[in-house]
Amino acid sequence: MIAMIFAAGLGTRLAPLTNNCPKALVNFMGKTMLENVSDKLVKAGCTHIVVNIHHFPEMMRNYISNLNINAEITISDESDMLLDTGGGILKARHILESEPNFILHNVDIACNIDLKKLYKFHTESGNLATLAVKKRNSSRNLIFDNTMHLCAWRDNRNNITKQSRPYNEADSQALAFSGISVLSRDIFPLITETGKFSITDLFLRLAADGRIGGYLHNDLWADLGSIEKIHDAEILFSNTSQESAED
Repeated sequence: MIAMIFAAGLGTRLAPLTNNCPKALVNFMGKTMLENVSDKLVKAGCTHIVVNIHHFPEMMRNYISNLNINAEITISDESDMLLDTGGGILKARHILESEPNFILHNVDIACNIDLKKLYKFHTESGNLATLAVKKRNSSRNLIFDNTMHLCAWRDNRNNITKQSRPYNEADSQALAFSGISVLSRDIFPLITETGKFSITDLFLRLAADGRIGGYLHNDLWADLGSIEKIHDAEILFSNTSQESAED
């Protein structure tokens, strides 16, 4: 299995921690965010991980060269220009398409989802992409029909909806993206976008034919995008670990 970790963001919400350190190297649960996600991917069976870098690139290169995990790590260098998620996978295409499917994982989220189950679900679905989604409060939602195929995106703050395909409001679900997905390499020939672009916009464009699906999970999930959220997430995951140990 092959995976890509989106680790190139500026992490402005994590200031002052990111004033002298890239977001991916901020600590969570005693390890850097990057090491946590890398460990999780390796445990799921990943043998090759791509990590994109931009902020403090030399610090990231040095850290990755010394990261002791049982997988090959390749750096996708975006130090000249931050390419966003869509541009990020396009730049790493030559690596990601070496296998039929690949995992994408944001560095600044924590989730105990079973990646093996997600990957298996995707490979059996025929989807171009399968997005891990969850029922939770969010400023933005993805709208899925009753077959769990993507139909629209909604910004709840501004009441803006981008629709890809028709759906029945009463028979749909508004779900929050968990920052984890599995994609088929067949998606690459369909990418017409260039430069910097969001993978969400790509999903919405390709959703018209019903091949962008959702995987609904109820696992623990946390956004690590601010100091307060990291603190809350550490309490959440520590309590869960203690409860599991007691059981």
